[in-house]
Amino acid sequence: MSKSVFSEKYHLFRKLLVQARQLANLTQSELSAKLSRPQSYVSKYERGERRLDLIEFLEVAEALQIEPATFINQLLEEKEDK
Repeated sequence: MSKSVFSEKYHLFRKLLVQARQLANLTQSELSAKLSRPQSYVSKYERGERRLDLIEFLEVAEALQIEPATFINQLLEEKEDK
């Protein structure tokens, strides 16, 4: 089993997070301010240098005003399409 941070599914997860941020019309700096974290926090998880755990993902989803279950369903659907 490969490490999930390097898997195609995790790559898609990161891609969808970037898309969600862009759809929310937020820069990395603006999102990091909403999360009370440095801009590098957003940059690192978007580039795959840092993994998000479940609680962190839920905080990001809240800051982006996205429904976590909908996001996860989209991830699963897009993975099936490939």
